Amino acid sequence: MKPKIGVIICGFIEDKQFVTNAYIQSIRYSGGIPLILPLIRSDRMLEEYTSLCDGFLFCGGGDITPLLFGQEPKSGNGKNNITLDLFQIRLMKRVLSSRKPVLSICRGMQIFNVACGGTIFQDISLQPGKHLDHMQQSFSRQEVSHKIFVTPDSQLKKYIGSYLFVNSYHHQTLNKLGKSLKVCATASDSTIEAIEMLSHPFAIGVQWHPESMYRSSPEMRELFGNFILKSATTH
Repeated sequence: MKPKIGVIICGFIEDKQFVTNAYIQSIRYSGGIPLILPLIRSDRMLEEYTSLCDGFLFCGGGDITPLLFGQEPKSGNGKNNITLDLFQIRLMKRVLSSRKPVLSICRGMQIFNVACGGTIFQDISLQPGKHLDHMQQSFSRQEVSHKIFVTPDSQLKKYIGSYLFVNSYHHQTLNKLGKSLKVCATASDSTIEAIEMLSHPFAIGVQWHPESMYRSSPEMRELFGNFILKSATTH
């Protein structure tokens, strides 16, 4: 049987919980069964989610409430939803403890870092030094924006190679790394573009949007394909 992949909701539009279609399609075409996991305030349901699924995809979305990583709001911080943040952080901790595969994208990577005790620059303008514009304005989300450099000894390098041009849709960046995490890719301005959890079978976070590049990039298909392959072994 194909592995069941829990796709955690991106957020809310008015009173509707949503997941962008590209995430669902990337899981489907990679050989997984996408199951959308809505926000529910229940520890028992978090346990059920963790037990039900073979792998987990944490998607992009809005900003994380700064208090949850030990800060007060600063200039540039965007809209947030603390109920959504707490749900995703709590679920992330359970998923990591289960050692089931997890792929985290954009906001998802930031949730990954915060769940492990890390912090975030609330706006890239607060990051030291000069930086690129990481919020591209291209016609299509599959178009690339800048280059990333992948750490030689990383798990990620096995899937996407030593360097790659990626898209970019974020204004917040990682600051202090969470416990047991390592940087596995950076941009030319030293912005952290990907992280991994040491000693975990597959726990990777990327700052770009591989789901939007899925059709055009063999490297993104390789990343999703290996995520699904790892999830298939958790049956």
